[in-house]
Amino acid sequence: MENKNSLDGSFGKQSVTAAERRKRISVVFSAVAPRYDLMNDLMSFGIHRLWKRMLARRVKAVDGVVVDLAGGTGDVARLLANDRRNVVICDPSLPMMTMGRKRPKVALSWLAGEAEKIPLADASVDLLTIAFGLRNTTFLERALIEIRRVLKPGGQFVCLEFSRPARWLAPLYDLYSFLVIPRLGALVAQEPLAYQYLVESIRRFPDQNEFAAMMAKTGFASVHWENVSFGIACLHFGTRPHET
Repeated sequence: MENKNSLDGSFGKQSVTAAERRKRISVVFSAVAPRYDLMNDLMSFGIHRLWKRMLARRVKAVDGVVVDLAGGTGDVARLLANDRRNVVICDPSLPMMTMGRKRPKVALSWLAGEAEKIPLADASVDLLTIAFGLRNTTFLERALIEIRRVLKPGGQFVCLEFSRPARWLAPLYDLYSFLVIPRLGALVAQEPLAYQYLVESIRRFPDQNEFAAMMAKTGFASVHWENVSFGIACLHFGTRPHET
């Protein structure tokens, strides 16, 4: 059954098939790729970079094979890269990865692939991260099952995603999201509809407790989460349990 991340809003209220959803998301990221990182800086006042550095600090003890899923232009992967790791960016958007490859060289590998069908072997990854990408999957539970599949027993999964802010902050955050962000998209990236979709996708993603429950349901152990910036974003943690 398709999860609640179906397209609506500026993309029309009618239901869409999985193939249509994938195509529309591909169009969104192809359109915004040239100015995606600039828009992230403007929309978050640069705070997204602090969140990503926080993610990198939380996993600094993990070595080996590291996959940054939906890694786009490689900003998170560059934070994760060191001489004890083989860091792989896996993303379905070739335009996003093309932009990333133009940047100063770091020892990274680039792999085309979707979260629901990761082109990696079973139990081959020590750490898998994903930052602001899981909400764009077509089948969220299927993506979590795939992430668990490619992790080694004891391997770690960390997801940084927008979530539900504190109650006192929510009205201001909603106002900013729905009024300011699409206008910034129109002004800077010339893609207001794409940024309208990105805002709407945030609202459709499960909240902190719901997503933690979904991770546990799909077989992750040691599931917990940590709010950042009063819950505007959230770090979710889990591990693939050792087989018994």
